Amino acid sequence: MTTISAARVAVLIPCYNEEATINAVVSEFAIQLPDARIYVFDNNSSDDTFARAQQAGATVRRVAYQGKGNVVRRMFADVDADIYVLVDGDGTYDATDAPGFIARLIDEDLDMVVGARISNQEQAYRRGHRFGNVMLTQFASRIFGNSFSDMLSGYRIFSQRFVKSFPAHSSGFEIETELTVHALELRMPVAEIGTNYRSRPEGSASKLNTYRDGLRILLTILRLFKVEKPLLFFSIGFAVCALASVVLALPIFATYVETGLVPRLPTALLCAALMLFGALLLVCGLVLDTVTRGRAEAKHFAYLSVLAPSNAIRQD
Repeated sequence: MTTISAARVAVLIPCYNEEATINAVVSEFAIQLPDARIYVFDNNSSDDTFARAQQAGATVRRVAYQGKGNVVRRMFADVDADIYVLVDGDGTYDATDAPGFIARLIDEDLDMVVGARISNQEQAYRRGHRFGNVMLTQFASRIFGNSFSDMLSGYRIFSQRFVKSFPAHSSGFEIETELTVHALELRMPVAEIGTNYRSRPEGSASKLNTYRDGLRILLTILRLFKVEKPLLFFSIGFAVCALASVVLALPIFATYVETGLVPRLPTALLCAALMLFGALLLVCGLVLDTVTRGRAEAKHFAYLSVLAPSNAIRQD
């Protein structure tokens, strides 16, 4: 079994106005992972987050582009390590689980371990957030495959080959969705482990807007559906157009058989236009499917260019 102390571990903490919690978060992870280097990436905080993170002993950097996705993109680009621990700076996740998560990732050569949130506290995991998470997770699983029960968890462990092959297009809280889809698209070995999810301490406020960010996540799922599975996406459009064309054309065809006339010419033209548009959608799907396969192969080659966790640690 590979020991965690042999790995270069980086704890990545994206922050925006978390002065009430960041000191405790850094301190807790420093205790649980004494050999890890802890990074706090401050995203234009207007409070004392930057100074308090420095006082706690973290390496602190600023990210000018607003949004969690932009912060994660910068983190993955700037930090070099064997194992990456991504966790929110709000103090809601349990640092004591980190060594176990990392050990499982190394022992099983996984590329991502997701901390699935478990909480009986209504204040910690509000009913609306819980319901929205379930709905979005189920919707995504129908499209990309069912591997996770908590797709939106902010507590994750990554291998280096995951991080260095991740394109990171998202700018906001939808980044967790993109992380999940990236793992499913490349069929990476992953795991999900339950972790205690706590309430925010007094003086700390959530930055998540249930409806606005939920809508952004839903739109991200649809965008990734179009990008990653274009043939299926555009085939649905083709099927809708073709069905509408046939339904509208049946009465016209029946009248033509009976009388030899086409009295509703505008409807006939609409049927033809719908079928033509559907055919164009299908052709787009076929072309983009070829492009997507090429992109997936390029990402897979980038993924293969980095050693698996246990091999990378042994070489170090």
